[in-house]
Amino acid sequence: MPDSHALSTKELRKVFGDTVAVKGLTLQVEPGEVFGFLGPNGAGKTTSIKMLLGLIAPTSGTATLLGSPLGDRQARAHIGFLPEHFRFHDWLSANEFLTLHGQLYGMEASRLARRIPELLDMVGLLQFQKKQLRTYSKGMLQRIGLAQSLLNDPSLVFLDEPTSGLDPVGRRLVRDIIHELRRKGTGVFLNSHLLSEIEVTCDRVAFIKHGEVIRVLELKKLEDIKASVTIRAVGLTADILTGLCQWGQDVRADGDHLSMAVPNEAVLPEINRYLVSQGVEVFAMTPQRLSLEEIFIQVVGTDSEL
Repeated sequence: MPDSHALSTKELRKVFGDTVAVKGLTLQVEPGEVFGFLGPNGAGKTTSIKMLLGLIAPTSGTATLLGSPLGDRQARAHIGFLPEHFRFHDWLSANEFLTLHGQLYGMEASRLARRIPELLDMVGLLQFQKKQLRTYSKGMLQRIGLAQSLLNDPSLVFLDEPTSGLDPVGRRLVRDIIHELRRKGTGVFLNSHLLSEIEVTCDRVAFIKHGEVIRVLELKKLEDIKASVTIRAVGLTADILTGLCQWGQDVRADGDHLSMAVPNEAVLPEINRYLVSQGVEVFAMTPQRLSLEEIFIQVVGTDSEL
């Protein structure tokens, strides 16, 4: 039965001499899914991406891209890639640069004539198409790199730090492009240190540490993950605090301020009704959901730099 995943790996491993760079990577990315790849520096993310792109060979394990083994030329023709540290031909204009990459893909001139203006307009560089890349700012280079990664209308695109060097407007542009790729059914494999961007962009994320996936999280379920609530109320007693333990834990009170951990925000109305029934005057109830950054710290720890 053919592999229906956009990307699938099983115990993918890479060893350099005595150094295990990737211990055993196992994950799946579905067509049309935006998949975040998260981990501290030195976790094996870059080595993993290089293996998936066929730039280096794995020591052991198996993987497929678009249903084909790693390195398959036909499958690679349908892959897009924006590296984190790119070195473009800065003596070329944007139009010449994209034409060169289109020729490397074997794209016909008539198709390039339509595709290049479309992409330059998408990334906001159409008016600069005849300018040499050496005149571009860092943010503009990031945008032309994104256009290059989409030139062949890929079925799966790898974006390594795509918002690096971009201002808020540029980050919003990248986010909109990623959402459009999802709508078209294009898989996106996204590596970024900007967890706030990951949180509003991705469908799922994998946390990787020491070259292994230690947790996969579906972001639409983020609100169901353990949260906390702060309550300002008058009339709290020791018995009432004990009674609150049926809805959560770590119940702590300091005068008129109460905090506690709860499994999700759905229990908050029950807590409020309980407090009122006990004669407590509730002035404010402020839920605080764990952010993706806080979950990242919980999962991978703080022994490595973010």
